[in-house]
Amino acid sequence: MSGQRLAFVANTRLPSERAQALQVVQMAAAFARAALEVELLHARRRREHPLPAGQDLWSHYGVPSGPRPTVRAIPCSDWIESVPVALQYIPARMQELSFARNAARALREHAAHTWVYSREIECALHLVRAGAPHVFLEVHRVPGGRTRRRWLDAAVRGVRGVVAISGGVREDLVAAGVPADKLCVEHDGYEAARFARLPSREAARDALKLPQGASIVAYTGGLLEWKGVDVLVDAARELDSVLFVIAGGMAADVEKLRARAAGLANVRIDGFQAPERVPTYLAAADVAALPNRAQPAISARYTSPLKLFECMAAGLPMVASDLPALRDCLAEGEARFAQPDDPRALAAAIAGLLADRAGRASMRERLLARAAAHTWDARATRIARWMRERASDR
Repeated sequence: MSGQRLAFVANTRLPSERAQALQVVQMAAAFARAALEVELLHARRRREHPLPAGQDLWSHYGVPSGPRPTVRAIPCSDWIESVPVALQYIPARMQELSFARNAARALREHAAHTWVYSREIECALHLVRAGAPHVFLEVHRVPGGRTRRRWLDAAVRGVRGVVAISGGVREDLVAAGVPADKLCVEHDGYEAARFARLPSREAARDALKLPQGASIVAYTGGLLEWKGVDVLVDAARELDSVLFVIAGGMAADVEKLRARAAGLANVRIDGFQAPERVPTYLAAADVAALPNRAQPAISARYTSPLKLFECMAAGLPMVASDLPALRDCLAEGEARFAQPDDPRALAAAIAGLLADRAGRASMRERLLARAAAHTWDARATRIARWMRERASDR
């Protein structure tokens, strides 16, 4: 596989406060370590987030040493943030479509000799219509709208293969008529180097100025409504002796959550954290929470949360909403499951796990035993092998 060119297409701002950016950067680098010659194409957005002083893109996301992909920013129509949130649907679609078109144009000249790995349906469709022979599509959700569903159907007919991010995505793609033999499922993952030298619980709590004797529940990740962090805050009202520490989210979502948690002395909301700090939060905690809501489908069936695999790498016991997407990643004995959208059920599951020291120790062992299969390197190696097999099929 040495020397095979791979163009990795992702409509994401780099760097970004969203987990999508971390996944994209880590996977691009993991593909490069899997002996592919990688170019990462991402969106050039009007408002860019500067990197911290002394960091490049790779060090910012904790990418270990090794070969680096080349990076190309693709222009796109971008006036999303110039209008109120309620009016952003049309500019967001225009941004997506213009990025897809421009990325496809940038790749056409060398498409005959390049594998294209696209997270974007529209870019894959442009390329297969232009005759690109080796296009692969990674699907994170099955679109509900008729137009995008038609585009997905047309793209799938022309691509070499489709990577589904979860079992739920695979099931819905098969139900939509995608041949099962054209599909593989690869969940998200984590970077092993970021978890190789975790601080002790005591050191992590000191670093974060957390009380040593407290029972601590951590949530690390985005604050979109479907992630259910408001349910976690409401669960905290039932457990005033437990400290809930929430790290992550865009500024507007953080302020909204802080307003909801006003007056709760046992809830600490730290806002967005650099990727390098997330392992410290997990090392400091007794339990992690994944409180996803039962709707929409991305929450119940499609998501493959980065935080889940990072908790696995840290050996941190989890309480998770009892949903197909999370059951797809976690077996019995690897998490406690709670009824989604129910703060009291979530609080009861958290209290039960905190009280079960032996159960948490067993859960830790199970999670650590499975973690190696979910590194970015393991994921990239499996996908690269599968792409080689698909590319050689006639």
